Amino acid sequence: MASESNSPSVETATPVPSPEGKRTTYLLPDGTPDASVLQDRTPRQLKLSRGATVLIAVIGLLFTFFSYLPLWHTDLWGHLSYGRWIVEHGVPTTEPLMPLDAGVPFNDLAWLSQVIGFNIYSQFGVPGIQFVSAICIASVLALFGGAIYNRTGNVFAAIATMAFLLVIASQQFFVGLMLVPRPQLAGMVCFATTFVLGTSLSRRWWHLPAIFVTFALWGNLHGSFVVGIVTLGALTVGRYVDFSWRVKNAAAGWSDPQFRHLLLATELAVVAVLLSPYGIGVYGEALSVAGNANVRDLVEWEPLTLRMLQGKFAAAAGLLIVVLYRFSPRRISVSELLLLIGLGALALWTSRMIVWWAPVVAYYIGLHLAAATKCWFNPARHQPVRAGLNTVVALGLCWIYFAYSPFGVVLLHGPPDSPEVAATRFRKTVSPQTPVELTNWLNENEIPSGQVFNCSEWGDYLLWAGPEGMQLFVSSHVHLTPEEVWTDYRQISWGLTGDWRNKLDRYGVNTVIMDKMLHSDMIEGMRGLEDWERAYEDRLGAVFVRRHPI
Repeated sequence: MASESNSPSVETATPVPSPEGKRTTYLLPDGTPDASVLQDRTPRQLKLSRGATVLIAVIGLLFTFFSYLPLWHTDLWGHLSYGRWIVEHGVPTTEPLMPLDAGVPFNDLAWLSQVIGFNIYSQFGVPGIQFVSAICIASVLALFGGAIYNRTGNVFAAIATMAFLLVIASQQFFVGLMLVPRPQLAGMVCFATTFVLGTSLSRRWWHLPAIFVTFALWGNLHGSFVVGIVTLGALTVGRYVDFSWRVKNAAAGWSDPQFRHLLLATELAVVAVLLSPYGIGVYGEALSVAGNANVRDLVEWEPLTLRMLQGKFAAAAGLLIVVLYRFSPRRISVSELLLLIGLGALALWTSRMIVWWAPVVAYYIGLHLAAATKCWFNPARHQPVRAGLNTVVALGLCWIYFAYSPFGVVLLHGPPDSPEVAATRFRKTVSPQTPVELTNWLNENEIPSGQVFNCSEWGDYLLWAGPEGMQLFVSSHVHLTPEEVWTDYRQISWGLTGDWRNKLDRYGVNTVIMDKMLHSDMIEGMRGLEDWERAYEDRLGAVFVRRHPI
């Protein structure tokens, strides 16, 4: 019966040895090669399992989605402005852009992120920023999701880890369906790299150099490197306690190779961040921001509560990890408890810190979820089958995701030729609250010289795109604003106290630029002043100028 089958087989093919005698080609009766006996000659280290391919496909879809989101309008433009200034003048030591902040000491810990962002925007515009932001988020997801998959072989637990991470920290990544591109994303990539290397079950020769390079970059990309050092410290202490507890000897931890490895990694991290233009000053600057009185007035720096959406997500994640502890056979490590409790306490102190707790709790949820499901369903244990075909599929998917991203379209097909088309695309790729039309009006019309009183939410974009030399009052970098200036800003723009008009006079303000969404009361108050006139108004905000400038 086999001889009557139409399907080719090894038995019906004729083996033909190669001239070198190292390889045999099977030919069908018609002389064509028999594809059924082709060998997978992809190097073993390049072969991927089916689960890894699925994981790459999911991450790629998320990357493509992120790369199409419009950009939120606050931090981004301020960081690009600092990047532009640094390219032209060098790394600053005092606040260089805001006249009321002149002379304030400024160790710009994000200078490298700002320079990179400025150069990317100069070359590729908004699609370049969208691409880099999406890559950073996707890299964080890939590092944590990949770590779970490599450790458990459970692709569903890996996907769940990424989902929990995104949900819990969503408000640090997005405002609505808009990206929040900021140097913190680069810090998150460094944090994910540090955590994955620190929790790795194997010690490779390149781990310690990788830690050193990561922190050398982190110290110049974002001031959150302190969280990374604290994380390595917690892993080190936890490893010492775990090892000593198991052998019932309080001093035994010193003999543990894994403890010594983590201790050396922590020491390298502490030293590596000093490779910054500011040297030892990076530590003081990093610790001073969170304690600055001005930032406590910002919503994202408020304590985490259940009134906040991310507070509800955090509470749900905390409850879930407790439930999983009940059913998971995996031992709870001291390092795990130190990180969850320590970073969780920081998040309760200020909600901005949830961005560091979220990936850690998501990682341990994934780890214990994989262990619990293995007990519940008792799946057969087997090594995942790796194949070169999976690698080819993964590479093809990566190319498709890249080619269909806005950055890929610009890189492959070039930017739009028409300025009108470019302006229309720009308006669609930034948040609707970006004061594009108002800023265009400022550039086309002369306003009185002197101090401008502006809402802090627009200060960054006005710095970037507004008239050169415009003397703005505040921007989103409120930690650099003198406390008295920030207090006066709050009283004028929010409180409208009895002497708010006198404060405008005292600062020599000749122009007021405010948005309607947050400061409609201020706009209404300006309408009733006889010595001021409305020079411009649109759906987002208004510009008022003095009839007789000071």
